[in-house]
Amino acid sequence: MSAEQMLDTAHGPARLVTTPAAGTPTAVLLMSHGAGNGIESRDLAALAEALPAQGVSVALLEQPWRVAGRKIATAPPTLDVALLAAVEALPPRGGVPLVLGGRSAGARSAARCASLADAAGCLALSFPLHPPGRPERSRLAELQGAGVPTLVVQGERDAMGRPEEFPEGLRGVDLAVVPGADHGLKVGARGPLSQEEALDVVVESVLEWVVRDICGSRDSPGA
Repeated sequence: MSAEQMLDTAHGPARLVTTPAAGTPTAVLLMSHGAGNGIESRDLAALAEALPAQGVSVALLEQPWRVAGRKIATAPPTLDVALLAAVEALPPRGGVPLVLGGRSAGARSAARCASLADAAGCLALSFPLHPPGRPERSRLAELQGAGVPTLVVQGERDAMGRPEEFPEGLRGVDLAVVPGADHGLKVGARGPLSQEEALDVVVESVLEWVVRDICGSRDSPGA
């Protein structure tokens, strides 16, 4: 069962909705939303529904601008303030690794904050590599600056960065592709996958990465 709490931040109240893992958690995933939708986004909801049964606690952060009922997101630094406040509000983890993530603008914020939050990994859903139609305004440096193992889950038709626009061999960055999906990870009626199948790709890609690169790295010699 999910639990809600309100957080005081320098930019107004934020909301944190946490679904604890069934049994002892192997990881905690803290995610924030993008500039267009809140924590009800299809991919965030799918992770919150599926991962707790697999031992991963999922906490979804609703940013202050969204809690206040505004339609336009506030400046990027304000997103980081709320995300770091959410990190501090999480229950003591007892050594359980934290994965900091988000979708779109939330993914950018997670990349900026991952090292500051002492996260073990960064999850970037629909990372906005550039504004639509403006590939010259690359945000690749922001993604690479996360400083921790990072998984990017990108739709095949994402107008803000198709998978082939990400350079091959990015150090510390894995890329999972959702066939036929757009920036919202939505697929068309005649796409290669149904919407349910597309969300299954998201969930399975995230779970595999968490088990292999986040939890697995802690069990390796010298970890």
